[in-house]
Amino acid sequence: MATQVKVIIKDKFWIVEENGDRIGTLSLNDDRYMFSNKVETCYFDNTQQIKKKFGFNITWSNKSSSTEMDVDTKLEAYGYPTSVAPYNSIYDVKRKLPLFTKSEKSKSMYCAGYHIIKFNKGWVRSFCPKLSTVEQYQTKGPFKTEFEMKQELSRASS
Repeated sequence: MATQVKVIIKDKFWIVEENGDRIGTLSLNDDRYMFSNKVETCYFDNTQQIKKKFGFNITWSNKSSSTEMDVDTKLEAYGYPTSVAPYNSIYDVKRKLPLFTKSEKSKSMYCAGYHIIKFNKGWVRSFCPKLSTVEQYQTKGPFKTEFEMKQELSRASS
């Protein structure tokens, strides 16, 4: 089984594929890697931890996939940053949430910006969480910058 990581945004965002099938995404924020798919979200401090999770046959592809963003493509929805070029952007006025899908045909909505989410173990930071997660758990956000989110996280955690 060959796991490959394709560069989408250099040194920031990758698509993780196994035998040509997309199994998740990998992003780098604050010197930590975050792997996310439909089942789980995992954090890693270094590439060795990623290799341990996916096996030693992981390869880092230097060529960008066909979904590489143009320089002019904005990764934001209603002024809040997004992890990918947003599709079907809408602003939920009632909840004050900028929402988007990751592809034109997708039905899964994501919340633009940085958020903090309170799980059973405490508050955690999140970038562009699924709307279903925001609806299910106590959250604060969106924040336009990581700095704002970290300030609120330290307030909420104390």
